Amino acid sequence: MPKSILKMIKGSFFILFFYFLGEMISLLIRSFIPGSVIGMVLLFLCLFFKVIDPENVKTTATVITKNMAVFFIPAAVGLMAYGELVSKNFMAIFMAIGISTILTIITVAVIQEKMEKRREKEVLNHSEEEKTQQK
Repeated sequence: MPKSILKMIKGSFFILFFYFLGEMISLLIRSFIPGSVIGMVLLFLCLFFKVIDPENVKTTATVITKNMAVFFIPAAVGLMAYGELVSKNFMAIFMAIGISTILTIITVAVIQEKMEKRREKEVLNHSEEEKTQQK
């Protein structure tokens, strides 16, 4: 078999392994957190702490993200299947989307501002340390 196919199989194995691991953990702890999210966090942690070489999942992850539109088809079909229900509750759905979007923007802005202030302090402290070392 060609190397590219073996890389895809290996990457698919890791992604599916962590997906199923997350699903099992979610079932065991009877969590409100979806298993797919738990699995994604576990995969991220393993990649971050170099338990798994990122090259093992890079090829598969690239293919998945380049074809992301395919994953929106079930959601679109669901909207069509429940079109009447969506149209009856359109205002509530619209308000929920609007409010959550505004809250997300505010949260990101506050966190970004705090991170920038922290970085400015670190840069200022670092430059002061350099000045004292030069004297």
